[in-house]
Formats: sequence, structure tokens, C-alpha cells
Amino acid sequence: MQTFTMQVFRGQGRQGDFREYKVIADEGMVVLDVIHRIQATQAPDLACRWNCKAGKCGSCSAEVNGKPRLMCMTRMDTFPPGETISVAPIRTFPLIRDLVTDVSYNYVKAKQVPPLRLKPPDPDGKYRMMQEDVDRPQEFHKCIECFLCQDVCHVIRDHEELKPAFSGPRFFIKAAGLDMHPLDTQDRTEWIRSQGGIGLCNITKCCTEVCPEHIHITDNGIIPMKERMADNFDPVVWLLRKFRGGRKEPA
Repeated sequence: MQTFTMQVFRGQGRQGDFREYKVIADEGMVVLDVIHRIQATQAPDLACRWNCKAGKCGSCSAEVNGKPRLMCMTRMDTFPPGETISVAPIRTFPLIRDLVTDVSYNYVKAKQVPPLRLKPPDPDGKYRMMQEDVDRPQEFHKCIECFLCQDVCHVIRDHEELKPAFSGPRFFIKAAGLDMHPLDTQDRTEWIRSQGGIGLCNITKCCTEVCPEHIHITDNGIIPMKERMADNFDPVVWLLRKFRGGRKEPA
């Protein structure tokens, strides 16, 4: 067992500050365990979100020592003895209370992504796909919607005026996964450009760095879509697409 000094943000709306708690952490505990211990022994009114405690629900996102992480996947034994550990809400979204933020922006953006639209089945009524085409978008389906990538995105964090026309990295990879579906026929080009706002992304890869599922958001999702957007302004590519009858190109 070891005693830790925890600086936990407490507040509501636009006001708040860090409060200090001394907590004994047992072997194997994670930050979420310590937060629960503070709730049980010192601050029963401390608000935080959590659900699975297994790194799969994305509920317990927070900024631990200034870095966006899942509290349930951040082990206490990774911190040096005697270090003061700060736990704050993800700061890109409006504060509700303590460690809980209003992430409804993301659900609004989710509804705007053009959904999957399947091509007609083969004459025998079946769909056929190559396994390699099925495997390609699987990486993007691992997203647990913790919104840590949205939290570090400089457009969402620093430019409130751009948010109506910007969806962020989580929804870029959602669109990429749909575009890569071998049976999809939906054209998301205009959505990616206007409502998605992918042109505002400067591919700093900060979203990739914080992803707990290690999804290559930038290299495998955002950059290929940016390249496709550039192709749309290439007259040779445009003519070739018209010549081919407007068939959807691979992402």
C-alpha cells in the first residue's frame, strides 16, 4: 500500500478548483479505483462517469496530470512515489460538475454522418465480399467513443466558431470506416468537405497519440480522406470518374 496525494477538480458550470485528498492505494489499483475510494471515504458528492471499468465503454475519460486518459486504464503504480497526481475533466467540453462534462456535441455530429447505403445483392440474393476488403475498416470499428481524440483536437478545443462546420477525428474515422465498406454506395464527399470540415485538420496526430485503442486515426483515416478531397479538384481525376460512369472509388 502507498499513500498518494490527489488533486481532484471540484466545481460546477464555469467555476471550480482543485481539492487535495490523501488516499491509500492498494496494489493493482487504477486511478478510477482511487476516485471511488475518495467518494467512499472523503467526498461522497464527487461526480464522475464510469461503467465497465475495462477500457471498453469510454465513460471515464479525464485528464490525469494534464494528459487525456481513461481513468480505469491508468495504473497507480506508473506514478513515481510521492508525486502529486491531478485529475481533471476533459476540458474541451462544457463542465457539468466535477469530472463530468457535457459531450452532447459529439452526438449531434454523429447524427450528421451519412449512413451506410448498401448496393443491391447479387442475383441469387446474396452479398459477396473479399476478406481483405472486410478486414480493412475493422480498425475503425474498435472506437469506444471515449472522445479523447475530440478533447485534444485543436479545432474543437480552441475555435468555438468553427465547431458548427467541423466534426472532429472520431467522426472522420467513422466516415472512413463506412467509405471502406465493400458494399457501400454512399458518396460522403460533400459531407466531409462542408459539415465534416476535414480541411480544417492540420494532421498534428495528437488524436492518434491519445487513442486508447491505438487506432491510426491520422495515417489510416484522415490523410486518405484528405487525399480524396484533393483528387476532387484534379480535372484529370474528375474526367476519369465521369468516364467510368461515376462509380464509387475505393477510399
